[in-house]
Formats: sequence, structure tokens, C-alpha cells
Amino acid sequence: MDHDGTRAGPRCLVTGATGYIGGRLVPELLDAGHRVRCLARSPDRLRDHPWAGRAEVVAGDVTDAASVARALDGVDVAYYLVHSMSSGKGFEETDRRAARIFAEQARKAGVRRIVHLSGLIPAGVPEAELSPHLRSRAEVAGILLDSGVPTTVLRAAVVIGSGSASFEMLRYLTERLPVMVTPSWVHTRVQPVAVRDVLRALVGSARMPADVNRAFDIGGPEVLTYRQMMLRYAAVAGLPRRVILPVPVLTPGLSSHWVGLVTPVPASIARPLTESLRHEVVCHENDIVRRLPGPPTDPIGFDDAVRLALQRVRDARVTTRWSSASVAGAPSDPLPTDPDWAGGSLYSDHRELLVDASPEALWRVVEGIGGENGWYSFPLAWVVRGWLDRLVGGVGLRRGRRDAARLRVGDSLDFWRVEAIEPGRLLRLRAEMRLPGLAWLEMSVATDSGGRTRYRQRALFHPHGLLGQAYWWSVSPFHAIVFGGMARNIARAAGSSTSRDPEHAPVH
Repeated sequence: MDHDGTRAGPRCLVTGATGYIGGRLVPELLDAGHRVRCLARSPDRLRDHPWAGRAEVVAGDVTDAASVARALDGVDVAYYLVHSMSSGKGFEETDRRAARIFAEQARKAGVRRIVHLSGLIPAGVPEAELSPHLRSRAEVAGILLDSGVPTTVLRAAVVIGSGSASFEMLRYLTERLPVMVTPSWVHTRVQPVAVRDVLRALVGSARMPADVNRAFDIGGPEVLTYRQMMLRYAAVAGLPRRVILPVPVLTPGLSSHWVGLVTPVPASIARPLTESLRHEVVCHENDIVRRLPGPPTDPIGFDDAVRLALQRVRDARVTTRWSSASVAGAPSDPLPTDPDWAGGSLYSDHRELLVDASPEALWRVVEGIGGENGWYSFPLAWVVRGWLDRLVGGVGLRRGRRDAARLRVGDSLDFWRVEAIEPGRLLRLRAEMRLPGLAWLEMSVATDSGGRTRYRQRALFHPHGLLGQAYWWSVSPFHAIVFGGMARNIARAAGSSTSRDPEHAPVH
């Protein structure tokens, strides 16, 4: 019973909580009324998650029997969401050993159910002919099913969601290459599934009857080739139609190097994934629908899944990377533990200075930026940028600012819009100039441990397609003049205003 006398939900152990699925599963379980414990090698990596205060976190490793036994003590449902694919050669043996330890300790602890997310296995392909990645997934699933603990194995192909390695490969290839010479596997048929549907199946599996011990295929409503997925991703993302030219000479090994050149997905992940792309992975049954609690729901289609993956992610990534506040709420939102390469390209120019002024004086300069006060940088650069924006139909610099003294969320500020403001601390602007991507400018005021005033400034750009990539790299050589000069001049202006204001003595 909980402290209020209500019946507590089952206690769930989530392994892999720092991973893509695990980090999104924990809040879903909590919202469903379950108690959650996470097993993590580095518990500190979970402290910035929005759900950190609601879940128990214990240190341990699935390859260490003692720590697994401690984590499983008192657990009703154990989620096994780990794999060693990114560890390079030898990952199959590591996965095999970890699965055996987990299965044995779960049985000893009296765990009521194991739930495991695995890969969709192609029909009729002998195990010896499977890629190492799929072969290892099948072996781990078999070990857990034979554990003596009732086990649910959910088998999925490509999971559509920002942060999923397979989806990120699809994203980067499509966004960065308007013309692609591709391996023949672009014609391989696959049944993608939205991350929201995967999470729904994982949560529902916690309440399966004790006599269920089997694998279930889970997938979306459509079977597509990789070529079709690339073309449809481009359409949803608003990119020009991609030209895709498959050639038979690109082997899985060569194509993994090609993926490594074009995308930031690590080669240790890209190689086993691309080796698996030669297999057709399509669901053979849909029995999971009858086993999940609640009324049946239609699975999310590919286009809607991509739209959800792109929705809010750009804005949310800005917040999570620029402040300590956690904003993740939906499965499509980024998490602090997502790798840097997840969510698409995000380029940044960062400036930081100590300021010989009080925080109040510095904030007055920051909040007074734009309009008649200008942008404290090389004036001609901003004027030229305003003219260029007007030439292509943008707003240019003609809007100025509504109030000379104060800014509010939603205010226009030349060719920027105030997106967030915390008086005395932070101002974030979103660009409304015509750009091949999304851009933000953030200025913040802080006091360090020595009582000194510190100014931080970041410009961030999320490119749209190849043109966006080219734009960033073409203007980046001028950032030292534009943004570097801006930071120095703001600091200088704050110091000058302090020296003129007898109420604020300079900080030394």
C-alpha cells in the first residue's frame, strides 16, 4: 500500500534507462501507476530527466550478477532493454552473457514477468545467415523465453522517433543528400513502427497473464521500402524530392562506411544496422492487439510518425541543451541522455565573458538590445543581413521593437521574435529572417562562485536540408566578427553604464 492507503502498482525494473527506449518508457510506466526502479551503470546520467525524482535509481551492470540480484529484489516486472551493439566486435558474447545472468537472477528473485524489446526476425532465414545484429537479438530473446520466468518479447523493425538510431540514419541520409547513390538494400521491405506504439505495447505487457510466454511482432500499418521511407520523409520534412539511384556494388560493409561519411551516427552502431538491412523484416502476426489492456487503437502511420518525430524536437533540443531545465514530456521530445547525434544537426556558436559590471547593469543592456540601440556588433553586417532578408521577402530590420525599456514573450525585435525571457537572467530570441533552417540567439546573465558577473551568448542553427548545411558553413567564418564583437561590446556597454550609475559599483 502507498502512504495514502491506496494499492501500489507493480514494481518495475527498467534496465537501459539511459537508452532511447528506456528513458521514454520510465515516465509512461509512472503515469500508468507503476513503481519504477532503474538499473544504470552511471546513475548520475539520469538526474536531469524530468522523472528523476519519481523513480528509484540503483547503480549496477547487467553483466554483474550481484548488482542484478540487488536490483531485482522485490520486483514484479523486469524490462530488459539493453544490448551491446555499440561496443564493437564481441558484442554477441557480451549480450549472451548478460542475458543469461539476467534470466537466472530474475528466476531466483521470483520476478513475475520479463519484458524484452527485440528485433523483428525475417521469415525463413536460417539463423546462421542472419546478420550478427539480428542473430544476437534472436539469441537473447531465446535465452529470456527459456528462463523459467514468463516472458514477453516484442519484436520491432525500424522504430520511428527522434533518437532512434535507425531513424537518425534515415533522417541524415535524406536531409543531407538531395541525390543519393545507394546500396541495393534501399529496395528491402520493412514494417516501421512509431515509438508511441512501441511504448504502449511495452507498458501493456506488464499486465499480461502468467500463462503468456512468447514473442509478438509489432509494427505500423504500412510495409515500405527504404527508398519509399526516404522519399516520404523528405515530403513530410518539406524537402525537395530526393533522387535515389541504387547500385549493386555497394556491399553492407562499404555501405556502412558510406553511412559513416554522411551521418554522425557512430560506425559501431551504423555497421551492424546496415548489415541487417539486407533482410526483409515484416510482421507475421498481430496477436499483441488482443493481449494489451484497454480498447484496441489504430497504429500510427509512417507519415504521422515522422511528423511526431519532428514536432517540437527542434525547439525542445534548444531548451535542453541551453539550460538545466528539462522539457521532455512526449515520446517525441529529446532527453538529456540522448546522444549528440540524435535529433538532426545542431550547430552552435558559444561566447562567454567575465563582465566588469553588476548583473543588473548587464541585464539592462541585454534587455535593451535591438531597435534604436542596435546589436552591439559590426553595424554593416547587420544592415547588410537586413537588406538581404528584405530582398528575399523577409521582414528585415524595419520592425524595431515595441517597448524601448522592456521585452515580453512574443515581442518582435527587428528580424527576431522573443521566445523566452527570465528577467535578470535569460533572453532567447528565435530568428524570423528567411533562412534554410531554424535559428536562435540566447543571452544570459549569471554570477559565478567568486561573485563575478558572467555573460553567456549562444547562437544556434538547425539546418534544413543540404542548403542549410551549406549556409552554416558559408557564414561561420564571420561569426568571430559578428558574434564575438557582439559579446565584447555588450560587456563593454554594461561596464560603461555601471560607471555612470552611482548605485552600482563595478565588480572587480
